Amino acid sequence: MAFTYDYPHPAVTTDIAVFSIIEDALHVALIERAADPFKGSWALPGGFVNMDEDLIDGARRELAEEAGVTPDQLDGLPFMQIGAYGRPGRDPRERVITVAFLTLVPMDRVKLVASTDAAKAEWFTMDDLPPLAFDHADILTSAREALSKLVSTTLTEEARAVFSFLPQEFTLSQAQTMFETIQGQPLEKRNFRKWIQTHWDLEDLKKKTQGGRHRPAALYALNGLSKQS
Repeated sequence: MAFTYDYPHPAVTTDIAVFSIIEDALHVALIERAADPFKGSWALPGGFVNMDEDLIDGARRELAEEAGVTPDQLDGLPFMQIGAYGRPGRDPRERVITVAFLTLVPMDRVKLVASTDAAKAEWFTMDDLPPLAFDHADILTSAREALSKLVSTTLTEEARAVFSFLPQEFTLSQAQTMFETIQGQPLEKRNFRKWIQTHWDLEDLKKKTQGGRHRPAALYALNGLSKQS
């Protein structure tokens, strides 16, 4: 590829917000930076895009290099571009524009492993985040909003991935807790049950939970999107 521009132009990076649900709480994967700038600070995994590399390929490569989350572990899961961030001065090294992505990954499918310029890679609950490098706090806020919208207004096969956080046979209460965790707000019980049964093809398994202190609850399984979606 030939490069002929004589005037200064920005570098491009990608940053990835990797979400998971752990013990009924929404978590995000962060890396501790091993190099300047912001050495020792926590940040979203990401890095510079190679000259002949597509944005999404660069994002997937950086995620594997810095956090150990490989493309095959993301198979069938949402991996969405959520926006670009280019405020001058956001990166002290040079003029850098970053393109942000989000993904939602069941914890049992990945094991965070720090490498390249990451000293550590860990899960953090969204309710107890450390100070973040660059403008990653702003990016993470946008990613959380996009994730909530994904599961509340976008009825697609990508949104279907949220059901991977439920057992194959689940109660509507379990489903409501999962959606509340992702959206970060309580949902009215009657409205939620009407919404999920209208928009998603749930199969009533004609059986109920056994044991426990509560009244037995009906069990459901997910078939797919409702024809009404």
